[in-house]
Order: sequence, then structure tokens, then C-alpha cells
Amino acid sequence: LIRGGAYKFRTSPYNFKGLGGKGIEYLSRIREKIGLITVSEIISVKQVGLMSEKIDILQVGARNMQNYPLLEELGKISNPIILKRGMTNTIEEWIFAAEYLAVSGNKNIILCERGIRTFENFTRNTLDISAIPIVKKLCKLPIIVDPSHSTGRSDIIASVSLAAVAAGADGLLIETHFCPDNTICDSKQTIDFQMLKEIQKKIDILIKLCDKRLC
Repeated sequence: LIRGGAYKFRTSPYNFKGLGGKGIEYLSRIREKIGLITVSEIISVKQVGLMSEKIDILQVGARNMQNYPLLEELGKISNPIILKRGMTNTIEEWIFAAEYLAVSGNKNIILCERGIRTFENFTRNTLDISAIPIVKKLCKLPIIVDPSHSTGRSDIIASVSLAAVAAGADGLLIETHFCPDNTICDSKQTIDFQMLKEIQKKIDILIKLCDKRLC
């Protein structure tokens, strides 16, 4: 899969906010020419119609986890939805947010743990590894982990990725770029393609050791 944030919520109004509609078109072309499944964040109810046609999987970001009108509208379409956990939300609140999608008709839900806000400042957020097995006990939804946003540090993404897989994560969402230092934003949490390949190799070994499969 390929994820591209065409629309980006930013804390500062002066930061890069994505390419918007142009970004959606780029992802749509990638889907047509290469065949990769596309993922992009949706931030408004107004975008549901267009993005559900152009993008395969729609992502609800941490800031929108409790945007219930948006969740209800996304519940009316069939596209899979990646629902990120809010940075200050409990696991229970996160699962209830998923219920908004389900009761509105869309049960194609993928939960994404992306770290919560704590007092620690050595990482961008604090990855809640315990949320992975807890979610698997509470519901049957697949859960993936975002080691990029949870740590904000490219130097520990490999270790955190392996920890997430060992804890039972069904997938990983990792930010990568052919030249991380030249990215418009989030360069500190972006890895290059070589490191991505190394992580994949280690995951294959870990899966065999754990006698499990990463979906």
C-alpha cells in the first residue's frame, strides 16, 4: 500500500498542509499505473464523495477520531477506514469511535495505534504497545501501528516496529522517502528505502520465530 497525506492537519497554520486535490490526483494516477492500493487522510465531510472514488482506503487522523459527523458519513461508504487513536484518548473511546463507523454501516475498519501524549519528551508521543493485545481481546478488528508518528525519531523506528509486530500488530504504517532530509515535513521521523528493506527482513525473521504471520 502507499499512503500520501493530501490533506494534513497541522498545529501551526504556517506549516505545509498538503497538496490537497492535486495530491489526490497524484495518488489516483499511482493506483491506475502501478496498481498500489492508495491510502490518504480525510479531514472533512465535504470530501467523502470525491475521496471515496479516488482513494482506496480513507484514514481518519488522530485529531478527527471524535469527529462523529465525519465518522457517521464514512459509515455510509464501503471503503476501508483506518481509524487512528487520538493522542489523548483512551482505548475505550477509540473503540467507541470505531462503533460509530460500524453502526452507520461500514464494518471495514482498521485501528491504528499512533502513540499518546504523555510527559515524556524524548519521543514525539509515547507508543502504547499494550493497546495492541488489549484491542485484540476486546474486538476482532485488525490493528496496525504507526512507529513514525509515535516516536518522531527515525533512529528507533526499526526497534519499535519489531516490538509492535511481536506484540501482535497486524501491520505497520511507516513514513519513507528516497531522501528523508529533503522532505517538506516530518523529516526526523522518515526513513530511507534501505532501512525499510532491512526492517522488512527482520520482520520476516521475527514472524518465523513467533510462528505468526503479518497481514
